[in-house]
Amino acid sequence: MAYTFASATVLLLLITDPLGNIPIFVNALRGVAPQRRMQVILREVMIAFLLLLAFMFVGDGFLRLMNLSDLSLQIAGAVVMFLIALRMIFPSEQPESAPVLQGEPLIVPLAIPALAGPSALATVMLLVSQAPERRLEWVAALCVTMAVCAVVLVLSERIQRIAGDRVMMAFERLMGLILVAISVEMLLRGIRLFVAQIGGAS
Repeated sequence: MAYTFASATVLLLLITDPLGNIPIFVNALRGVAPQRRMQVILREVMIAFLLLLAFMFVGDGFLRLMNLSDLSLQIAGAVVMFLIALRMIFPSEQPESAPVLQGEPLIVPLAIPALAGPSALATVMLLVSQAPERRLEWVAALCVTMAVCAVVLVLSERIQRIAGDRVMMAFERLMGLILVAISVEMLLRGIRLFVAQIGGAS
């Protein structure tokens, strides 16, 4: 599955899931003064961006250090994406009286793991490992993704109020369905490459 700039951007948007993160951000920022919320959101998005960007540039070295192949990363990334997609389609029930964070959140839980979680880190490493010569293209895709996340999350309270919970849930499940298809395609491609390697070795 050869990614283009557009498909990589869509994949990163599905993984970072700004619409699905709206309830998390709204809940975490309830203890923050309204005039400070935009600055906090932009700071957390920037932290997530810098972390993902760092993994784009050190991902190859990390793979070599851990003696991992591109194929193993692709199969593992497909499995993680599939599990994330299932969680998007079948979200776990959360109690209505979820605790509100006191004070101003820093890094956890908004930048990590809401935006730059394990699946997002694996995805940027996967993009670079498949086409390291197109690294600048993947950086541009990440920039677009983080810009969209910033806009959506800055408007999170307004979006949640206008769209309502049911519309938000429908969008979340639709994105999950698309992500399932992408993860299955990645898994099948990884299995085909693995079988081809075994056939070539024999």
